[in-house]
Parts: sequence; structure tokens; C-alpha cells
Amino acid sequence: MKSFLLLLLTLVMLCPCVLSAHDNESDGNGIIRGTVTTTDGKPADQVTVRLKNTKKTTVTDENGVFILNNVKPGIYTLQITLLGYDSKEEPVTVTADNTVQIAISLSLSDIQLQEVVVNTGRSKFAKKESEYVARLPLKNLENPQVYNVVSKELMQEQVVVNFDDALKNTPGVNRLWSSTGRPNDGAGYFSMRGFSVQPTMINGIPGLTNGGIDPANVERIESIKGPSGTLFGSSFISFGGLLNIVTKKPYDHFGGEVSYTAGGFGLSRFTADVNTPLNADKTALLRVNAAYHSEGSFQDAGFKKSFFLAPSLSVKANDRLSFLINAEFYTAQSTNALMVFMNRSRPLIAHTPAELNMDFDRSYTSNDITYKTPTINLYGQATYKISDQWISQTNLSRSVRKSDGNYSYVMFLDGSPTGAIAANDSLISRFVYYQNSTTTTTDIQQNFIGDFRIGNMRNRLVFGLDFADVSAVNDNSAYALFDYVNVTRNNDPRYAMLTKAAVDAKLAALGGTKDGNSNQVYSAYVSDVLNLTDALSVMASVRIDRFESKGSKNYATGVTSGKYGQTAVSPKFGLVYQIVKDQVSVFGNYMNGFRNVAPGTKVLDDYTNIFKPQQANQWEGGVKLEMFNHKLTATASYYDLLVKNITRGETVVRDGQSYNVTVQDGTQKSKGIELDVIANPLPGLNIVAGYSYNDSKAVQAIDPLKGRRPTSAGPANLANAWISYTFTKGTVKGLGIGFGGNYASDNVITNDARTGLFTLPSYTVLNASVFYSASKYRIGLKVDNLADKEYFGGWTTLEKQMPRRLSANFVFKF
Repeated sequence: MKSFLLLLLTLVMLCPCVLSAHDNESDGNGIIRGTVTTTDGKPADQVTVRLKNTKKTTVTDENGVFILNNVKPGIYTLQITLLGYDSKEEPVTVTADNTVQIAISLSLSDIQLQEVVVNTGRSKFAKKESEYVARLPLKNLENPQVYNVVSKELMQEQVVVNFDDALKNTPGVNRLWSSTGRPNDGAGYFSMRGFSVQPTMINGIPGLTNGGIDPANVERIESIKGPSGTLFGSSFISFGGLLNIVTKKPYDHFGGEVSYTAGGFGLSRFTADVNTPLNADKTALLRVNAAYHSEGSFQDAGFKKSFFLAPSLSVKANDRLSFLINAEFYTAQSTNALMVFMNRSRPLIAHTPAELNMDFDRSYTSNDITYKTPTINLYGQATYKISDQWISQTNLSRSVRKSDGNYSYVMFLDGSPTGAIAANDSLISRFVYYQNSTTTTTDIQQNFIGDFRIGNMRNRLVFGLDFADVSAVNDNSAYALFDYVNVTRNNDPRYAMLTKAAVDAKLAALGGTKDGNSNQVYSAYVSDVLNLTDALSVMASVRIDRFESKGSKNYATGVTSGKYGQTAVSPKFGLVYQIVKDQVSVFGNYMNGFRNVAPGTKVLDDYTNIFKPQQANQWEGGVKLEMFNHKLTATASYYDLLVKNITRGETVVRDGQSYNVTVQDGTQKSKGIELDVIANPLPGLNIVAGYSYNDSKAVQAIDPLKGRRPTSAGPANLANAWISYTFTKGTVKGLGIGFGGNYASDNVITNDARTGLFTLPSYTVLNASVFYSASKYRIGLKVDNLADKEYFGGWTTLEKQMPRRLSANFVFKF
């Protein structure tokens, strides 16, 4: 009943907006919309634009775009001001019910602009405007949803060489697993608001991998918080949120940089970023990013080698039509990281890493047990300007990801294979299997985006259709128990017996079963942001989603099983009030997510085997700041999230006989607070800090898990900080230092009444850097894990993290 009322309320709010969009009653005012660029053609962000002799003022976003609304008809003068440079004035004439387009070029280069940004204390890390979070070009203060951004500038300052380290700058995000390279879910896992999440989105649409993600083509990483099924569906995201990678785009002049990074544990990394116009009128632009990465391990075995290539082509066909084509080609060969699985069926003997008495500098694998994870991600976008109020945006993506090679993992089981040794947590089982899997994902998305008026109220609306297809073919072997090794004895002769020849021989006897599966999703969604006043706006959105599973086919028998279909409706509401226009806003949201649930096996007539989608409902409220000319950007929020319709097993006794049935009454509760701060209190001084607390528990579940914190929730308390200072004057201008780190509270990676608890201790890990940046080059030194702290991560697993490492980085700019 509640879902029906929410849907009804959504439709009531949206329908008048849609129906009256073409019958717009004007207030007689106009809009000034413009772009500001530098002399070398780059967008000029954080530039102040004022309407002379009025109180109207704004600041350009990261695309150099500014908008002044509700301007009365007349002749005006625009003032473009930047500290240290003469103000520029441009005449502009505003007419009733029209949008004036204006382009302004500053008489300074992009490098000079960045120096001004530093000297005025404006943050190069606080670029939060996004067209992807709401699928509308909303400012951060206008968006009722919480999201965090990690920019390429911050990654460069921290000498980040892998995607996972970049996310350490995001409040409330903690790595659960390193990339495993496994079929279908081989990318890394992270906790977000009590749930596991993987990086699955590129530029707002699906882009998947079975391996790691190279950061060479990353413009920024957006961590979009909370269940987001209304705009992003369910197949690729989590109830905790999603991770969206925004890639680098071409610009209209020749330029770029090459860099080399060397460091401990065999780190050797080369990257290149080259941009060039392809024709004289600069309507065709090309940008290519590439990277080669080679790295060893702090353990006695382990390595990774990868190559990455990402061309991006932008074509402006005419004043209305433009195209953007991106491609990413990634190939890697590596061993899998050591993740020790704890026993899941008997009481644990050891309850902390120290109690295992295990040598964590041993890998329990060898360098010839490797797998490859080649990935291709293709993306195309066509943008057509229908009118001054409407654009059409067509997106197409296709990804092909493979897992190919031998995989090994270790787990504490029960004593010895003969049963002669009692259960213990000192004898580890080594399992191996061969993975040969290909997954192809296709997504087609059509959006119509409008910005128009209803009376004197501004209305921004997106209506979209989405089709997604995910097909997989697997020809993997079964898992095979290879041997047992004593973790407390470094002289166990079995340790060195894990070789490719031995593994191949073991797996040859097992054979494999080839199978395939395919799913399609058909969706329609609409989202509307209506300004009731200049300071008060409301958002209402809804999605209808049809999921069709084509089942799983056994190629040996030709039998397909498991076909089913399911329909879900997902609403979303938001409210924003700007207490101080363009500086302080308070917000609230109701957000929904869903997850499709396949039918079960019919056991008893009075127990259904047809289930509803899981539903996640979140209420959240908070405040956002962008104050002191963007020198302080902050978000603080409290959220309360409830998941229902979780399936669980139950035993039913009938006439003295026990039956195992599945019921759908499970619930999980997750609530918490998050704080994100980016500040520049002094010229050259940058502060990035965050804190999160999450309280998550299984409310209704099987008895051994009821009332306990899910292991996917990660640590309850997380904190991150990075402080850097760059000299802006004198002979040491461009010299900088940085210092920061991460804190995580205790993490219970096994939490079950049948086994007891296994707890990873809390940790504080510190990092530091020193760098010198000039117009043509940059030199940086970075120390990760400055105090050489031994610490662990995991999710039902135990994974030692990297000890102290020194890295050096050199960048040449052109």
C-alpha cells in the first residue's frame, strides 16, 4: 500500500510538469547562459560573473558554464572578474521569454588560471558539479542526493597509481576485497553504507571489468550514495550506492603530458596523455591516454603487469549535433592476491590475525599460477540540440570482459584430509580452478533533457529509456582441493609444490561444464526538478523496470533452466532549500533501490516459490556548503535505510518430516552519518577530510545471523584526511608538501553464531608526499604507510595490506 501511495504521489507531481511543459506561461523574464574559456581554449571554472548594477552573481562550473536566471528584459553589462586580472565587461541584451547565449574568452592561459585559483585559495579539489548524478546538469547545492568526488588533481598530488587508493579519499568507502579476476565479479569490492559495491559505471552507463581499473583515463571518481534504482536500475549497482568513473575528454588545442613512476616492490609505471585537434576549425578532436604498469609484491610471490589504451574522439557535426566516442582497451596478467577465507561451519579457534601465528609475508601461491583479464569498453554519445530548452542525448555502450587462467585461494577447513588431526586454525587448504569466461554487456540509453519554465518556476526534466543486455559464456573447471599447508611452519615441504604443471594435472581430471546465461532489462524513467522559488526546489522521479532472465543453458545437455521475469517500480523524492543562495542549502531525500529475486524450488504447496524484488528505502537529510568563494565545500548528512523482501531459509516440520523452504521476510537496517569537507583557508593550503559512522544489522534473518552486523558492511567508523601546502610566491613557488591518512575501526569479517567472531583490529595508516610543480614539469615523492603499520582488510577473508613504500614520479607537460 505504501509503495502504491508513493507511486501515485510521484505521478501526481510529475504529470502537471510534463503536460504543461509545452504550454508554458511566462513570467516575462529571460535567462543569460554562457561559457567562459581561456586563450588556449580550455573551460575557465570558478570565474565570477556579475550582472553590473544588480545583485545577480554566479560562478562558472568546471565546464566554464554559467547561468543567470530571472533577468528582467533590458540592456545589461556582464562583469567577469578574477583576482589579479583586469575585469572584463561584455554587453548583453535580454528579451522576454528568451535565453541569451554568450561566449567569453579570458586573456589568460589555462596554466595562468590554475595559478590564480591557487593564489586565491580556491580549491582545485572541490569540483563537484556533475551531469551524471541526477542525469541533469544540477549544481551540488541543488542536488538532494549526497555524492563525493575524487579529482585527477588530488590523485596526481598523492601519486596514486591504482584505482583502489584513489577511493581512500572518499568518506564512508572502504575496500573489502582486492580485484580477484573471477568471472562476472572480478573487480574490487568496497563497502558503502553497509553494503558491498563495485565500480560498474563509466560516464553514467555500464562499463564493467573482471580485473582492476587503470586510473590513467580518470578525470574524476563519483561515489553516489544511497539506493539509486530510480535513475540507474538494479543490475549494476548496490543498495549502498554506486561508483561512477568520469573519463577524460578531448579539448581544442594540442597538449598533454607523459609521466613515469618508480617505487618499492618492483613498481614501474609509464603513462601518456596526448590531445590534438584533427582539423583547422577544431570540430574534430582526439585525446589518447595510455599506461603500462608492472608491479611485484611485498610477499614471496605475486605480480601484476598491465597495458591500457584509451582513445577519445569528439566531433561537432554542426551547431546542433555532436558526437563523443570513447574506447578503453585493458589487458592484464597477474597472480591473485592472498585472501584467506575463514571457516564457515565450525567454531573458530583463532579470532584475530595475531592468534593465527601465520607468516603473512608468504603468498601461498607461485608466480606461474596466473590469469588474464582482458577488457574492452566502448562508449558512444550523440547529443542533438532540439531547441534552446530541449536536447536529445543518445548513449550506447558495450563491454567485453574475460577471465582466463588458473586461480587459487586458501581456506581454513577441518583438520587433515584423513581426519587424523582435529579441527584447527593452523592447517590451510589450497584450492585451485581454471577460469575461462566471457561476459558481454550492451546498454542503449535515450534521454530527453529539458530546461524550461512553468509560469515563473524553472523546470528541469529528464525522460529516458534504457535497454541492457548481459550475456555470459563460462567454460570453467570445478574447484579442486590441491593440498594442505601448515601456516605456522615455514619449512612445510608442501608449500613449494603449487606449480602450473601440478595444477594443470589436478584440473585435467575434473573436466568442466560449459554453460551460458543471458538477461535483458527494459526501463523507462522520468525525473523532474521544479524551482518553486529561487531558493526552494523539489525533485520527483520514478522508474519502471522489467527484468527478463533467459535462464542458464547447459551446453552439454542443451537444457535451459531458470527463466523468469520481474517488474519493479522505483520512486525518488528530494527537497532542497538554499538558506543562503549558492552558498548554504539544506536537503532531504527519499530514495529507493531494488534487486530482482529468482524463483526458488517448490517444496510445499502453502509456501510460494515466486518472490518479489527486494526493496531498499532510504530517508536522508543534511546540509551542503559552498562558502567563501568556494574556499569551503562541505556536506553533512544522516541517513536511515531499510531493506525488505530478503529471502532466507527455514525448516518446516510436517508429519514428522523436515522440509527446507525459502521465505521472504528478511530485513536489514542500515543508518549512519557522513561528513565530507574540502577547504582552502589560506592560499596554497588544501584540506580534504571525511568521516563516516555506519550502524548496520540483520533485523530479520536466520537465527545465527539475526541482530548481527553483516560482514559486507565493513568497519563502523572510517575517517580520511589529506592536507597539502604549495608555496605560491618567491623562489620556492611550486614547491609543496602533503600529509594525511586513513582510520578504520575494528572490522568483524566473520560474524555468525555458528562460528563466533573473527575481528580485524582498527588501524591508522599515514602517508606523505613532497612535490615541485612548474609550467613544463612536475616532480613528486610519495611514502605510503609512513609508519610501516601492519594492517588488514577483508570480507569473510583476511588480506594483509601493503607495508611502507617509497615512490618517485616525474611528469613532463607540453
